[in-house]
Amino acid sequence: MGALDYLSNFCTVRSTSIRGRRKPMQTVEIKVKMDCDGCERRVKNSVKHMKGVKTVEVNRKQSRVIVSGYVEPNKVLKRVKSTGKRAEFWPYIPYNLVSYPYVNQAYDKRAPSGFVKNVVQAVSAPNSTDEKMTYLFSDDNPNACAIM
Repeated sequence: MGALDYLSNFCTVRSTSIRGRRKPMQTVEIKVKMDCDGCERRVKNSVKHMKGVKTVEVNRKQSRVIVSGYVEPNKVLKRVKSTGKRAEFWPYIPYNLVSYPYVNQAYDKRAPSGFVKNVVQAVSAPNSTDEKMTYLFSDDNPNACAIM
């Protein structure tokens, strides 16, 4: 019995691999200043050949690069910076997701249209009193006041 147990250890398949776990699928958004087709092509080619990258979208008008795949965000940012371009993670969120878009430091003139900076003051707390009061008379609330 001892010999069979010893040999069975060589034949079993283990669930954990030797290299470790696979990185989760992520979407990394980076702000990169691009002026011409050459800049756009250089940034796209630098990221496209990274291990684990599935798709690369470059939007020169918004100065935005979207990378999807099994990658680490910091490595993607480092690779984009290696092209000589100034790059940072995408600091903006869509305008319609923010409760207070004109709060100090949220509104940015350089932001693409439809976006504001992602700051804590612009997003309301989920249990704030303003939110509760508007929800009382909302059509989405089945227990809302029916007097109106």
